[in-house]
Amino acid sequence: MSAPAGGARRRGRPPRTESAGTRDRILTAAREEFSERGYEKTSVRGIAKASGVDPALVHHYFGTKEQVFEAAIEVALAPVRGASGAVADGPADGVGERFTRFFFGLWENPATRTPLLAIVRSAFDNETAAAVFRRLVAAQLLRRVAAQLDVPDAELRTELAAAQLVGCAVLRYVIKAEPLASADPEQLVARLAPVVQGHLTGP
Repeated sequence: MSAPAGGARRRGRPPRTESAGTRDRILTAAREEFSERGYEKTSVRGIAKASGVDPALVHHYFGTKEQVFEAAIEVALAPVRGASGAVADGPADGVGERFTRFFFGLWENPATRTPLLAIVRSAFDNETAAAVFRRLVAAQLLRRVAAQLDVPDAELRTELAAAQLVGCAVLRYVIKAEPLASADPEQLVARLAPVVQGHLTGP
């Protein structure tokens, strides 16, 4: 069989000049789908429809639904990579406030809130999504913060601190329980930071 003519390209693939824009459009649609529906109820076909492309293109760029999910939430992890230094850099008696302030800074930022909602909603109802959460979030943030703490059981302490904050985030941003959902972020930092501090450096 003869090869395609010189200017021909494989079916389903956009011209190279369109590739970056198409990929970004798919990721944006995926973040919105996962954040609204969770992992279980989101499909590659639904992502394709929301982004205006053929499902084959989604598979071409990202592979499986798990890989689409991982790529879609990657934007939320970009600031996390440098977080361990920012959280741990400073006096030990202020690490709780730094950790709490960093956490709410991510949730209050619209650019990172959508992928965070995707992570939380998806991890609750699907083991595949939960595994991605553990692999990315635990490794990128919690273990790095724990490594900076000069205390016994540092990883357990860091996970307990994170559990305190994640529970608050679920009530505020997912369930939207009042008055927590409307509370000023600074008020939340002031109330939660001492509790987080206790988990990280307390007895």
